[in-house]
Amino acid sequence: MYNKAFLIGNLTRDPEVRYTTSGIAVAKFAIAVNRPKSKKSADEKGEVDFINIVAWRRLAEVCKEYLKKGRPVAIEGRLQIRQYEKDGQKRSFAEVVADNMQMLGKRGDFETPETGDKASLAGSSADEKTNNEEAPF
Repeated sequence: MYNKAFLIGNLTRDPEVRYTTSGIAVAKFAIAVNRPKSKKSADEKGEVDFINIVAWRRLAEVCKEYLKKGRPVAIEGRLQIRQYEKDGQKRSFAEVVADNMQMLGKRGDFETPETGDKASLAGSSADEKTNNEEAPF
């Protein structure tokens, strides 16, 4: 079995980072991924999928520091389906747990807020989440 997702899209909001009770960083954000229009109808607009992304540990901190709403990004990770209960009804949702992130676009688009230094466009990878810690949100 193999579970791998490769996505390229634009951030719909700035990453939000929180920390677990044991101090592990967790970033959540979403990207908009365009789905090409069908060849049958030329005047039809393509559709957009909004995909939730979760990054852990150092990758979460890198995402918070460098990614901003509207910027293009490539995400490599695994698809995860989570279930929860709300108001007595079982609900489920899908998200991609990021293993690697690559900032796309022009090099000058990525500056650290504190120093104004240019960020490297090299991808960052996160350690695989090995334990069953609860996400803080």
